[in-house]
Amino acid sequence: MTPIGSEIERLIQLLSRLPGLGPRSARRAALVLLKKRDTLLEPLAAAMTGAAAAILTCETCGNLDTISPCAICADARRDGHVLCVVEDVADLWALERAGVFRGRYHVLGGALSALDGVTPEKLNIAALAGRAKNGVDEVILAMNATVEGQTTAHYLTDLLTGVKVTRLAHGVPVGGELDYLDEGTLNAAFKARRAL
Repeated sequence: MTPIGSEIERLIQLLSRLPGLGPRSARRAALVLLKKRDTLLEPLAAAMTGAAAAILTCETCGNLDTISPCAICADARRDGHVLCVVEDVADLWALERAGVFRGRYHVLGGALSALDGVTPEKLNIAALAGRAKNGVDEVILAMNATVEGQTTAHYLTDLLTGVKVTRLAHGVPVGGELDYLDEGTLNAAFKARRAL
């Protein structure tokens, strides 16, 4: 192994903690950053410092923004009677990119998992229950199609009484071929079928 300076090694170790980057990919990313110090590394470092200082967690929904309440919660054009519950901010951002939802969000901060010690108290569930009682007509559960996501959805369905609770449909994706789908996806698609 080639000797690497401690600052470079630290950069590689920090990069390897990012999702999707193992030690080899982190080493390649570090080399690209160091080779393009003026055009890439220094602007990235400045952007990260700025983000660390300016980004807040929205006190209402749990989104990340430079203001709290976030721009979505502050937007009077959004439907405050419909609340979409997601596990993570990444899920919220995905729905916003798709442009399919014009209501408000609530970020749980994860999913229930007995194996990982994630209990209802460790998630943003108490705030959700409070929000659901204040002028909300429908709560859409947009949980991931995992065991933890489904467990969380069942827990929230039992918790949220007095309000309409719906879930996103599961099944065959647009452009998906049946031959390539797993049995769980096919099972969900059959159960969620509807008349044409």
